[in-house]
Amino acid sequence: MDLFHAAVLGALQGFTEVLPISSSAHLILVPWLLKWPESGLTFDVALHLGTFLALSLYFWRDIIEMIISFFDAIAARRLNTPARRLPFLIIATTVPAAVVGKLFEEQIEAIFRSNPLLISSILILFGLLLGAVDLFGRKRLILDEIKPAGALTIGLMQCLALIPGVSRSGITITAALMLGFTRESAARFSFLISLPIVAGAALLKTVHLFKHGIPAGEGLPMLVGISFSAVTGYISVAFLLRFVQKRSLSPFVWYRVIAGGGLIIAILSGFKG
Repeated sequence: MDLFHAAVLGALQGFTEVLPISSSAHLILVPWLLKWPESGLTFDVALHLGTFLALSLYFWRDIIEMIISFFDAIAARRLNTPARRLPFLIIATTVPAAVVGKLFEEQIEAIFRSNPLLISSILILFGLLLGAVDLFGRKRLILDEIKPAGALTIGLMQCLALIPGVSRSGITITAALMLGFTRESAARFSFLISLPIVAGAALLKTVHLFKHGIPAGEGLPMLVGISFSAVTGYISVAFLLRFVQKRSLSPFVWYRVIAGGGLIIAILSGFKG
C-alpha cells in the first residue's frame, strides 16, 4: 500500500468510526469505487490502533475515573452509585458483541464484503432508523440513569454493527435514544463502550500480525494509517459531542440516505468497481 492510500483510508477510518455513518461500509465501498487493492491485515491493525488512541486520548479522564470506581466498588462490595456501576455496565455491554464477533465475524464478512448493493441498502435502512428514533425519542435520561437492562439492550444492539453499513456508533446511539437518553448521553456512552471493543480488536489483530510479521514495505504505511486515524478520530469525537448538544442527527441520516442511494443507482446502472 502506498502512503497516499494509507493516509486516505486512515482519515476515513477516523471520521467514520466515530460518526454514525459506518466505517466498515466506507472502508469497503471507497476502495471498491476507486478500484484500490485490498488493505490487508497490517492496515487493519493500523486503523484499529489509531481509533483506540483517539478515544483513549479524548476520554483519558473518564478512563482513570472508571478504573478508580471499578476498584472502589470491589473494595466496598457495593454498586450503590452511578460512578461505581458504570465500569461494570460497560463490561456487560461489551460481552454480547465480543461473543458474537468471535463466533460469526468471518461468516458475516464473507456474506457482505463482496456485496456493495447490500451494504448500500443497509446504510440507508439503519440511517432511517436512526432518524426515526432521533425524531420521536423522549431524550430525557442522562448517563447516570442507565440501568443494567438498558445497558444489555444497547450491548445486544451493538452486535448488529458487525454488518457493514450498520455503524457501531450509529446502532448504539440509536439504541440509547430508543431507551429515552439525550443525544449527548447516547453519544458519550456509545464512545465509552467502544473502548474495550476497539482495544480488543486491535490487540487480537496485533498479536496475529506479529505472529506472521509485518510485510516488507508496510511499516511506514501502517504508521501513516495509525496517525491519520488517530488525529481524525479525535477531531470527530470532539465534534460529535459538541454537535449533539444543540442539533439533531439528521445531517448524518441524510448523508447515509444520499450516499447509499447514489451507490445503488450507480450499481444498478452497471458500474463495477
